[in-house]
Amino acid sequence: MNPDKSTELMIVVTTFASIEDAKKMAYQLIESRLAACVQIQEGVHSIYRWEGKICEGNEVLLSAKTVADKWMDISNFIKSHHPYDLPELIAYAPAKYEAFYGKWVQAEVK
Repeated sequence: MNPDKSTELMIVVTTFASIEDAKKMAYQLIESRLAACVQIQEGVHSIYRWEGKICEGNEVLLSAKTVADKWMDISNFIKSHHPYDLPELIAYAPAKYEAFYGKWVQAEVK
């Protein structure tokens, strides 16, 4: 891993109840340069405990490619614009990635 947070790639994951909400967030993240690329996957089936009850339902998964020093900005943005009371917000760094792709991500979020 690169100790320089401005160049270390990060993938931020969250979920939505609808494709429309996920697309809206994706465009906002790209337009605000908080993410270089956003992928949306339908067909996620979630089972979880909420307010003491076991719940399940279909969700849409959003994965945003960014750099580590954008973590606070992107997490705050998602929390303030997400329709869920408590949105899933998970970030991880890829173990490896192609150098030219990494440079492209870095350039797009500057």
